Amino acid sequence: MSAAADTTSAPDRFRLCRSWLFVEGASEAAIADAAACPADLLIHELEDFTPPARRPEARALAPAAYERWRAAGKRVAVRVNPLDGDGMADLAAVMRGRPEIVALPKVSGARDVIRLAEAVAALEAAYDIAPGTTALLPNIESARALRLTFEIATASPRVAGCLMASEDLAADLGAIRGPDAAELDHARGRFLVDCVAAGVVAVDCPYTWRDDAGAGADALRARRLGYVAKSLVDPAHAAVINAALTPAAHEVAEAERLVAAFEAARAEGAARVMLDGIEVELPRYGNAKRLLARAAALASAAGSGQTAAP
Repeated sequence: MSAAADTTSAPDRFRLCRSWLFVEGASEAAIADAAACPADLLIHELEDFTPPARRPEARALAPAAYERWRAAGKRVAVRVNPLDGDGMADLAAVMRGRPEIVALPKVSGARDVIRLAEAVAALEAAYDIAPGTTALLPNIESARALRLTFEIATASPRVAGCLMASEDLAADLGAIRGPDAAELDHARGRFLVDCVAAGVVAVDCPYTWRDDAGAGADALRARRLGYVAKSLVDPAHAAVINAALTPAAHEVAEAERLVAAFEAARAEGAARVMLDGIEVELPRYGNAKRLLARAAALASAAGSGQTAAP
């Protein structure tokens, strides 16, 4: 019999996942190595990282790969191909492995998400998977999709988040790529706003240069914008991305001091407090409380041996 459905909302199940690693779908070596990678969530990639001729091989590897990843404490996702291409065949095979998330590339609008949700629901029933437990991750890869991010993110309660693709989006925009990703500044900001408004996880685009320091800097920049999750294509970047997206000890100490000062001022009847030349009002206090809560949740998950546990 299937397990009882998880009543936690799709986005909330994955809010502690900082690093979302794409893994070559037909490479047994890459699948094995990914289990030891510090990335929080692993995406079995059947689209760009799997040549069409090797997709049957990737599908066959899915159930054992997902079990291996779960045993290593990872969250498990798969990216299938567009549904008008090999996507339906991908889904029929990989759903036997019970992925937690199905990512869909080249999404152009809400209808693509609805169609995927319907297909996933049918396969949950066919494979005795608790209904509603498989989340969705639409990929935003074009100017059209970027303009429709909110509608895409709210097309189904299964949507856990949206992922912004850097290379396809830049190509669609005709942008010139550079290591600082300045050409995507507007897109990253707009995408984040729509995802936050929709209440789903905004997964930032991958850093596609072989430069650990650059990847860390890019992740810090994303965090400053408000991102808490980032995709990656190089396993070597997982550690620096996790570090960038985890509140540091000095940040926790500063937040604790701010919270204490604000609460002391409120206890004395003041509306705000001056701290280190900064006027601390309720919004800044709220941000500090959220930082402390996230730091505690990440520390608790790490202590349990499940870095990205819900």
